[in-house]
Amino acid sequence: MSKNRLSERSALILASLAGGAKHGYALIKDIQDFAGVRLGPGTLYGCLSTLEESGLVESLPAVDRRLPYRITALGAELLRTRLEESARVAQTGLARLQGGLA
Repeated sequence: MSKNRLSERSALILASLAGGAKHGYALIKDIQDFAGVRLGPGTLYGCLSTLEESGLVESLPAVDRRLPYRITALGAELLRTRLEESARVAQTGLARLQGGLA
C-alpha cells in the first residue's frame, strides 16, 4: 500500500479505529453501522494485515481470544489527510450540483 493513498476499505477500518481499539467482529459491526458496508472476515483481516505492515495500525494483547487493534499516529495522520481530501471533493461536487462555481 502506498503510504500516500488509502483504499476505501482501509479508510473505513481506520475511521472505525479512530473511535477506539476494536477486535474483528466489533470492526465489522461498527463499519456496517456507520458506513453501511459489510466487510467479510477475510477482507477485514487482509486489510488489517496490510495496515499493520504499513505501520498504520497495531495489534494489542488478546482479550478472551479476541485480538484488538488500534490506530497509530501515522494511521491517524493519513486518515485525516484522506478525509480532508474526500470532504473537499464532496463539497465541490455538491456545489456544482447546486449550480455553484466551486
